[in-house]
Amino acid sequence: MVQSRADDVDSYLTEVPQERREALTRLCELCRAELRGFTEVMAYGMPAYQRDGVTEIAFASQKRYISFSLMRSDIRDAVAERLAGHDMGKGCLRVRRPALIDFTLVRDLLRATAARPGKIC
Repeated sequence: MVQSRADDVDSYLTEVPQERREALTRLCELCRAELRGFTEVMAYGMPAYQRDGVTEIAFASQKRYISFSLMRSDIRDAVAERLAGHDMGKGCLRVRRPALIDFTLVRDLLRATAARPGKIC
């Protein structure tokens, strides 16, 4: 499942593979708790969180991994040491096994994102 046709995030979560559902549900719960004032949408077939119509956070169940997209380079730069050693793309943290998701790191990234607007990469 790379790109979903789900209409909303809850429907998306029912479609993901069972072995990833708990982790993705937890990511969703963290986003909902920490990103107050953001709008939850489906964008490009994945759950996304927007401020003023601009996506700042997204996550997805990809073919070989779970992705967590952080569109703010200022936040990535601020926590570069904590991200070192993780499988990172330009703006995407990739985790091959759900058990390896660092939810404390994710929560901190969400809190930093929510704290103030910033430039999207």
